[in-house]
Amino acid sequence: MKFLENIFESTLWSTRFFVLLAVIFSMLGGIALFIVASADVWGVVAEVFNVYVNHLHPENFHEEIVGGLIGAVDLYLMAIVLFIFGFGLYELFISEIDVAKNSAASKILEIHSLDELKDKLAKVIVMVLVVSFFQRVLHTEYNGAVEMLYFAGSILGLSVALYFLHKGGGH
Repeated sequence: MKFLENIFESTLWSTRFFVLLAVIFSMLGGIALFIVASADVWGVVAEVFNVYVNHLHPENFHEEIVGGLIGAVDLYLMAIVLFIFGFGLYELFISEIDVAKNSAASKILEIHSLDELKDKLAKVIVMVLVVSFFQRVLHTEYNGAVEMLYFAGSILGLSVALYFLHKGGGH
């Protein structure tokens, strides 16, 4: 009976390696987002160069440039979410990353518990939402005082949320 128990437990323990699929595809997704965001920034730079070299004056030029750059920042932040997720899953289920442990690099990717992984992901996801909010705000038209009041209230709400998010993080 002990023999069957050992085989079953070994098999059960080995199934943790399926997490490698999530790790690999998180990394690939993050790399893809970094490439797309970088291409977006390159497109914005090329557009700015074209406008100034050709002495053009397109309508809403500044809003489009800022919107494009904020969109790229949003993609970079989502890529970071995927990287933190992948590193965290690897450290929790497979093994500590010895190369990272021996380097003098930032400890941001060290994950020791599922709660720590959730906390780090939540903070970055909130920042993604804040950046997305501001990207959408750039293209919103305000037609009255009530809409401006809603806008001010939403900014206040985000500020309070960020304050409490960072207050609890031990920064």
